Amino acid sequence: MAMITTVQQHILQQQQEQMKASGREASGTFSWLLSGITLATKMIEAKIRQAGLADVLGAAGAENVQGEQQQKLDVYANQALLHCLGLRDSVAALVSEEDEEPVTFNRDAETGKYIIVFDPLDGSSNIDVNVNVGTIFSVLRRMPAELGTLEESILQQGFRQVAAGYVVYGPSTVLVYTTGNGVHSFTLDPTIGAFVLSEEQMKMPEQGSYYSTNEANAATWPEEYRHYVALLRDGGLGKTYSSRYIGSLVADFHRTLLKGGVFLYPPTEKQAKGKLRLLYEANPLAFIAEQAGGIATSGAGRILDIKPEGIHQRTPFCVGSKREMEALKEILAGVATK
Repeated sequence: MAMITTVQQHILQQQQEQMKASGREASGTFSWLLSGITLATKMIEAKIRQAGLADVLGAAGAENVQGEQQQKLDVYANQALLHCLGLRDSVAALVSEEDEEPVTFNRDAETGKYIIVFDPLDGSSNIDVNVNVGTIFSVLRRMPAELGTLEESILQQGFRQVAAGYVVYGPSTVLVYTTGNGVHSFTLDPTIGAFVLSEEQMKMPEQGSYYSTNEANAATWPEEYRHYVALLRDGGLGKTYSSRYIGSLVADFHRTLLKGGVFLYPPTEKQAKGKLRLLYEANPLAFIAEQAGGIATSGAGRILDIKPEGIHQRTPFCVGSKREMEALKEILAGVATK
């Protein structure tokens, strides 16, 4: 029988290696925490598979804090994550795209060590037309009381993330995560109900063949972004790029991670501060991109250096391979690109 490694085993092995290097023993707390995420995403995956057969499609009849129409699956996914993670003693707070305020737990700092920030079901408006959707999550460590309050711990810069990941629900269900020691991919094996290791130490190609952006907004972008996309189309980086845009962030990012290239969501006249949310969309994906050798910027600087001012703060978001992103940064800085 071929040996398999589940995501829980992989996380625990990584912890043990890191702790051994520091002379300490892994407690298993972190792998138990992450198992709450994987359990919730398996529940979400099962519900998505029923779409069209059960009453899970369509709008729920309410708007979330973003002013966006909630889908029935948004509500289910949010409740699944809140339930599965709220039962973990190590969780101090949960922050969701769907909730106006964090959900906090009365646990002391020694027990409640972690904060989980998540987008329960990214791209949920695509469910009705059977397009890939996903779950994005970020894990932060609660600061000691003398260094900051729980609220201040929630609003930490992205480079302080201790883990980040996403699940993409598609032809197969794939979990990608990092704890700052490379990027690893797991595929859900429905015969055993576990996420099984499919690729370790993933690397984004240094240059790709695709750019991904909503070009319908191009007329309202800053001129630099229009120039950059024209450069890609016209072979200015040594090849002619093709356009690929799904409109589901997780799916567009997953392709960029595997195939290289660039994903762009620039500021627009309507969304001058960007549209994507910093804490639970841009930060976790930027962390994964950097761990895989890519680059992520807001256009004004590194995504992971932005100091959040609110849990639903938005940001422009550009992420991709080293070659494409360095060219973008040069254009944004006013430096001519060959």
